[in-house]
Amino acid sequence: MRSPTLLVGALLLAAVTTTVRAHEVRPGYLALSQTGPEAYDVLWKVPAKGDMRLGLRAQLPDTCRSAIPPSSRLVGGAFTERWSVSCPGGLTGKTITIDGLTGTMTDVLVRIERSDGTTLVTRLTPAEPFFVIEASPSAVQVAGTYSSLGVEHILLGIDHLLFVLALLILVEGRRRLVGTITAFTLAHSLTLAAATLGFVNVPQTPVEAIIALSIVFVASEIVHAKQGRPGLTQRAPWIVAFTFGLLHGFGFAGALTEIGLPAQAIPLALLFFNLGVEAGQLLFIAAVAVLILLARRTSLRLPTWAWRVPAYSIGTVAAFWAIERIVNFWS
Repeated sequence: MRSPTLLVGALLLAAVTTTVRAHEVRPGYLALSQTGPEAYDVLWKVPAKGDMRLGLRAQLPDTCRSAIPPSSRLVGGAFTERWSVSCPGGLTGKTITIDGLTGTMTDVLVRIERSDGTTLVTRLTPAEPFFVIEASPSAVQVAGTYSSLGVEHILLGIDHLLFVLALLILVEGRRRLVGTITAFTLAHSLTLAAATLGFVNVPQTPVEAIIALSIVFVASEIVHAKQGRPGLTQRAPWIVAFTFGLLHGFGFAGALTEIGLPAQAIPLALLFFNLGVEAGQLLFIAAVAVLILLARRTSLRLPTWAWRVPAYSIGTVAAFWAIERIVNFWS
């Protein structure tokens, strides 16, 4: 067996490492909801680990004054503050800054919901920790913001990437692989749209647990195939990819629902978020394909048992996630 198996194992190790670090790089969240001509309710969530939180501060325009003092609590790995402000003259044309963002590796999502139903969503980064609030975002801004959010979500969604990685290991032949990934893409695009638009409402906690179990299933299929007992995933991979893709789409929808869609541009935002997810998925597949191609040009040989490393590693990590999510569901 040649080095592609070793590379898959290395990719898995990188994925697990990223998972461990995910608590350090997940985004902050600032939401302002207009409750009157010059009044806003504020929600500020900062990533935290234990009692330690990132040193980020939401700096609202100088004209804003607190109407209700902040109340804070630590919940689910995030430090959350809520308060109300009065901003004479409104927020249009004013600047919001996230102090301390330049010294981190995270982003901050900012959502401003006006009383007329229009919504502004933007993403602040260490390179650009501030923005000027506009009356209404342009179509180009909506497309850019939601496509980048889609790319970021899939590349930080290690469970989704592990499922795709397991399919890449198991499915042989370029045509079968393209058909399998296409089925997965079509399925999660359908449920992403249906759930986001409110046609289907599925609780996120059980969905996340089943997503983890879907990875366990495909990992076990790799083991069976290597033992000469090909299962459904190898015989008809597009069926498995489409079925579990429907569940993964609900997972994407949960993230998008939390971010929110601009009421004045829902179809555009949904389209570009989905395109961003697909772009991130294709980047991952291309990276794996390039690494395997490079590995095949080496003469390194591995023992016959080496194939077990990625299969059992994927299954073990996914089983841990499944148990953790099921326990959270019942707690």
